[in-house]
Amino acid sequence: MLIKQCLAEPQRAQYGGGIIVNPEFNQSAEGWNAYGQGEVEERISKAGNSFIVVHSRTHPLDSLSQKVQLEKGKLYSFSAWIQISEGRETVSVIFKTNDELVRGGTVIAEQGCWSLLKGGIVANFSTAVEILFESKNTKVEIWVDNVSLQPFTKKQWKAHQDISIDKVRKSEVRFQVTQANKTAMQGAIVSIKQFKSDFPFGCGMNHIILKSTDYQNWFASRFKFTTFTNEMKWYSTEKKQGQENYTVPDAMVKFAKQNGISIRGHNIFWDDPKYQPDWVKSLSPQDLRKAAEKRINSVVSRYSGQLIAWDVVNENVHFRFFEDKLGENASAEFYSTAYQLDPNAIMFMNEYNTIEYSEDQTVSAANYKKKLEEILQYPGNDRILAGIGLQGRFGSGQPNLAYMRSSLDILGATGVPIWLTEVNVDKDPDQAQYLEEILREGYSHPAVQGIVMFAGPEIAGFKVMPLADTNFQSTPAGDVVDMLLGEWKCSETLEFTADDKGFVDVLLFHGDYNVTVQHIEANSSTTLGLRVTKDIPQATIDVQIHT
Repeated sequence: MLIKQCLAEPQRAQYGGGIIVNPEFNQSAEGWNAYGQGEVEERISKAGNSFIVVHSRTHPLDSLSQKVQLEKGKLYSFSAWIQISEGRETVSVIFKTNDELVRGGTVIAEQGCWSLLKGGIVANFSTAVEILFESKNTKVEIWVDNVSLQPFTKKQWKAHQDISIDKVRKSEVRFQVTQANKTAMQGAIVSIKQFKSDFPFGCGMNHIILKSTDYQNWFASRFKFTTFTNEMKWYSTEKKQGQENYTVPDAMVKFAKQNGISIRGHNIFWDDPKYQPDWVKSLSPQDLRKAAEKRINSVVSRYSGQLIAWDVVNENVHFRFFEDKLGENASAEFYSTAYQLDPNAIMFMNEYNTIEYSEDQTVSAANYKKKLEEILQYPGNDRILAGIGLQGRFGSGQPNLAYMRSSLDILGATGVPIWLTEVNVDKDPDQAQYLEEILREGYSHPAVQGIVMFAGPEIAGFKVMPLADTNFQSTPAGDVVDMLLGEWKCSETLEFTADDKGFVDVLLFHGDYNVTVQHIEANSSTTLGLRVTKDIPQATIDVQIHT
């Protein structure tokens, strides 16, 4: 169920406003200035809440402003409550330096209720910035309240991630070890070994794997989740109209199954005009509808029940090839058909720049959510197992983790599961460090339910972010991945000693475990299987040892 976060009264400023002066406008507009040609006015709601209105605007950036000092290396989390005087309009926060305007976040604001604008910025150098608000429709008033800009050091940010990981990726488990007569067995040794992680952390795969045993061994020893980079796409399976060829994806599905690897189907359609099969581009709308119907029935029926998910219409916030040819409901209709053909698979949207690049307003979290709502409001689509796919294709340079987190927060509030689907980082001297920061940010966020990287060994053509060189030795990025694969599960056998009441309390990653309980004096032991999940916040396991 999608949650609409538009409130009659705004909530308090996060972090008490952080470094913002007069964040809740309790001292009228003190600390704030008018920017541009607009006029600033204080108003008070019926509930007695003070807020600021910018009216008589003639330029998109006409708003109110406050100057703050950013410190190099710190991450800044931003939020503000926004309303407009009429209709629905996009409102952005802008950080203005001497020579550039940096967009920090976006919200679709409405008349009559308050919406939360979230975003952030990373300071690559110490500088003064001016905080502004932008709406391209100059006819509307911008109402602002409860503004916050909270700085964090990287150490503080990482500490928050670690706390979140303990909270959302682990559960408390209590073992109580007793004899058959319920007497506590103090000193019993409980040995716990995890053999399967519950969190999907996977990697893209391409056709080279079919002819390289080294690639097969490298992949199967690390990953249990994958997406085929190109092999299931329409332009791969039907290069010429009417001549379908599934030989390659069939073989890849077989390999994955043999190795217990779950597959995300990528993709049924791609809304970018550039990436249609050549013969599709010139079809009339009538012929395109027939061809698309044949395509979706062919590929989804073929793999129905064998995949965990489908990217149904790739990048349909950025592009609209099918909408322009077949009508505004084209995407929604494809989701409906895919669901009917494979009802147990999660049906994903899949977009780039929603978490990577704050300047791409087209695919802001707010606009992504709007498109998702349109798809799910189509008749019958409310039953679909929907998914939010965020590609995570980051450029070079320091990733804006504050913006990434704010986008995940906004989309996470929908309750729809989020996956990072194609994570990679452009070449950069600090590529491995940035990859680690991005993966940690995704893994630590409670709304993220899976991560797949579009990367792999150099011999398979992964040149931008290879995880292994031509000799299958790990690259720096590969070392990061191997480190996290080990860190995000109990890699070693854990041993604990029962207390005088026979209790052992332990915090365990979600997943499957083998447990051995033994008592040396009793010369007896027992073994059991254990599954730890997020659905059981705390479990007590009773273990009896017969003496």
